[in-house]
Amino acid sequence: MDRFEIREDDLSGREIAALLEFHVAEAVRHSPPGSVHAMPIDRLRGPDITFWSLWRDGELAGCGALKELDSEHGELKSMRTAPRFLRRGVGAAILLHLIEQGRRRGYRRLSLETGRPQAFAAARALYRKHGFEECPPFADYREDDFSMCMTRTL
Repeated sequence: MDRFEIREDDLSGREIAALLEFHVAEAVRHSPPGSVHAMPIDRLRGPDITFWSLWRDGELAGCGALKELDSEHGELKSMRTAPRFLRRGVGAAILLHLIEQGRRRGYRRLSLETGRPQAFAAARALYRKHGFEECPPFADYREDDFSMCMTRTL
């Protein structure tokens, strides 16, 4: 597995803006209107969200965010691997970082929403590998044939 530098990101760089635009575009491409829950960059700058980027040799490799739902529950958001870095451990690296950050914050649970279509299969497999299981909708999510919620205790 590659070694990455993970840093808290203020979302001001053009590289991260481009990756997040790609992230939203892919969500829109693979999900019908009303089933896209990817956050635009302005929302990711909110005070309830901490955002990290992963870098390899000065090149953006991926990203992920942690949204505080309450003092014991966090939500994973905007996990994305840059296309050039697929299958090189970026997803696992950011997921493990977010899990550790959740533990440091004292969360008892981490949850996420992802897609059900085949385009999201690799993400679902990664989450399952790291202890996430399908759960009913949480926070503001609703039952949706194209969407799946997952959770794990810490």
